[in-house]
Amino acid sequence: MSDIPSIGGFAVVPCNDIEAGKRFWERLGFTAEMDDGYKIMVGWGCEVHLQDAVPGWLKKGENPFGVYLRTPEVDAIYARAADIALGPPADQPWGMYEIAFSDPDETLVKVGWPSRLRGTP
Repeated sequence: MSDIPSIGGFAVVPCNDIEAGKRFWERLGFTAEMDDGYKIMVGWGCEVHLQDAVPGWLKKGENPFGVYLRTPEVDAIYARAADIALGPPADQPWGMYEIAFSDPDETLVKVGWPSRLRGTP
């Protein structure tokens, strides 16, 4: 890890299979900065921490967790992982250009950037 810590808030994502979680985030363009059980995934100016879920916490069809990544690289991330996206990027009524994914434990992962900063309404 860098000697200079990042400033900001970071999601901690529980995983039933932390290696599957790592592979998912790598598909989105992240790399493991720390990979010793607890994983810190870094990419696109964002950071996501992966940890083993408490047994019984994540049940199929009942995962309440979600992560939102704000980055201007929406199209680049979609290009890397279009086959696992829940649809193509689109401008949303709330003013964000977004795509969405579901990780192996069905955590909702949204990636977005303000539409007005893209030059589209």
